[in-house]
Amino acid sequence: MLNETVHPRPENSSNAETDLGALAEHLSIIADALRRTTNSVPGLERTSQTAASALFSKENEQQAGAALSRRAGLVPSPFFSADITVQRRRYARLAREAYAVRRRRSEIFENDEIFGEPAWDILLDLYIAHVENKPVSVSSACIGSAAPPTTGLRWLGVLAEHDLILRQHDPEDQRRVLVCLTDKGLRAMDEYFASTGIAA
Repeated sequence: MLNETVHPRPENSSNAETDLGALAEHLSIIADALRRTTNSVPGLERTSQTAASALFSKENEQQAGAALSRRAGLVPSPFFSADITVQRRRYARLAREAYAVRRRRSEIFENDEIFGEPAWDILLDLYIAHVENKPVSVSSACIGSAAPPTTGLRWLGVLAEHDLILRQHDPEDQRRVLVCLTDKGLRAMDEYFASTGIAA
């Protein structure tokens, strides 16, 4: 006959098992009561599931936004789309509408000077051209400013000094000078249209 080793049982083990058993029974009673309450109130279970789903989705959205910010070094914007090409097409529509409204206003009041903002008209024109991938000459930019050529040229100089536009020779025709938005100017226009929230 093999000798059996009998391990001494702690004196408080019986009390511990009793306490755990009582706790488990108590938790089971609470769970049953909650289930009965949920089933007895119409729509409560569905509402709870919807709320939990919304909370989970919101948390995922916030986490994704934070991760994107860390990778790109940007502050998330509620109006900013990850596909900037698509977003800029929407912004370009706003730019066209804004430009058209300004021209219509000048026609109605029969005066370009009292509402004149040549710099803004130039930026709108160049932003649209960028989205459409169209070159813009200095002369065209002056026309787009809706101001006399000398005024348009002066504002082109001001915008260039602020690093918002860039003037460079046309590679296909060195006699012609092209003008376009700089990266700084493009980002500023993006931020402006994003801040309106209209195209989001």
